[in-house]
Amino acid sequence: MKIVFLDAKTIGDDIDLSAFDKLGEVVKYDFSTTQEARERTKDADVVILNKVEINEQSIGEADQLKLVCVTATGTNNLDKEYLAKRGIEWRNVAGYSTETVAQHTFALLFYLLEKLRYYDDYVKDEKYIGDTSFTHFSNVFHQISDMTWGIIGLGNIGRRVADIAKAFGCRVIYYSTSGRNDQPGYERVDFDTLLAESDIVSVHAPLNDDTLGLMNKAVFEKMKKSAILLNLGRGPIVNEADLADALEQGQIAAAGLDVLSKEPMSADNPLRRIKDSNKLIITPHIAWASVEARTNLMNIIYGQIAEYFKTK
Repeated sequence: MKIVFLDAKTIGDDIDLSAFDKLGEVVKYDFSTTQEARERTKDADVVILNKVEINEQSIGEADQLKLVCVTATGTNNLDKEYLAKRGIEWRNVAGYSTETVAQHTFALLFYLLEKLRYYDDYVKDEKYIGDTSFTHFSNVFHQISDMTWGIIGLGNIGRRVADIAKAFGCRVIYYSTSGRNDQPGYERVDFDTLLAESDIVSVHAPLNDDTLGLMNKAVFEKMKKSAILLNLGRGPIVNEADLADALEQGQIAAAGLDVLSKEPMSADNPLRRIKDSNKLIITPHIAWASVEARTNLMNIIYGQIAEYFKTK
């Protein structure tokens, strides 16, 4: 069996992939374009990828290909109709990063809510040395106990965030973008209610027709001026031009993003205008990427390949 990693760098150099050698010949490429993938998959039995598009153009000459494994939950980059026509099976991985994404959600929140950049700079700029008071009150913050936390997308990650938020004393409400997701034990509301009542809005939804551009100018105008937006779902769910305007005009207080509409960030992204770290923090799509989550991810992929060939 030949296993080809098309973009192994997206897993990180610190993750041990040697176990895959037990399954057969393993070839790793750091990154692959569509044309490079066409050449590199010609004699592959299994292809492992994260972001490479899998379609007739990229695997059209892969006559031996039997299994495609995506090192992520989302499968928007797979032409499933073409794979089905070829009789090629595919696997993705869900639930591997629930804990780390939930953790990062709160990291973004507390950075913004408690004005941590401001206070860190205040001390490192040596303004605290010889100050008149032991406490510096100039940039106030609030506790989240008794705040309302609105969640868009109550899947595995959304539920974990909800449970942690409840432990902090928040009232948690959620909105189902499909209208079909009813989660017993959680308070479901309509979209306008979530926007009007939430002090914190966190997005944990997939990207689809229901969520594309969901968070836009009209939505920001319905939110509290004191509200914090967190996007841990997919970048295109948020209209970034509208968000930049909303932050500049004070329609919402702050935003924490781990995902963008184009990644890596493009030079013309309107959010580049926002230099105030009290209003905006962007992390480079790292919420999923703890060492533990990436190790768990690759263990699952290994198991999927082993199981597939065991049953054939």
